[in-house]
Amino acid sequence: MDNKPTFKNSVLGIQSNLMSFAMKLTLDKEVAQDLVQETTLKALDNEEKYAENTNFKGWMLTIMRNIFINNYRKAARENTMVDTTTDLYHIANATDTSCSTPDGAIACTEISRILAGFPAESREAFNMHIAGYKYEEIAERLSMPLGTVKARIFNTRKKLRELLKDYRD
Repeated sequence: MDNKPTFKNSVLGIQSNLMSFAMKLTLDKEVAQDLVQETTLKALDNEEKYAENTNFKGWMLTIMRNIFINNYRKAARENTMVDTTTDLYHIANATDTSCSTPDGAIACTEISRILAGFPAESREAFNMHIAGYKYEEIAERLSMPLGTVKARIFNTRKKLRELLKDYRD
């Protein structure tokens, strides 16, 4: 009779290790238990993909980590709100800005005046970045390579720092 443990026994034998790792990832006992259960199910469903004589614990922990990352990304996508309105009023008028003070208003006016003298391509990318757009979104909307967008924003910021060095404390 062969004393070699079966795959199912190996999976059951590593449950405490899985729970420890799940707790480190989630910091929540119930979520960790769900993650262990999902990992166990996925491992049992993919038994044929396990290569004999490889690190079983590492294989199981990798499955768990991948499930955790995929669940996190899915939750992030579900919680992302996309504003499809064309009204940019709320983006342009932030409620808590340094432009609301008298000194801040003067500084904002000066920055706007200086930015108006920049090339339109750089100014547009920079303004979108300040408004909260991500580099990828700016590149897509302006139909230009990501590297070009990053370079324009970097160069505009650098030039503004040079021109506004007298305003810094």
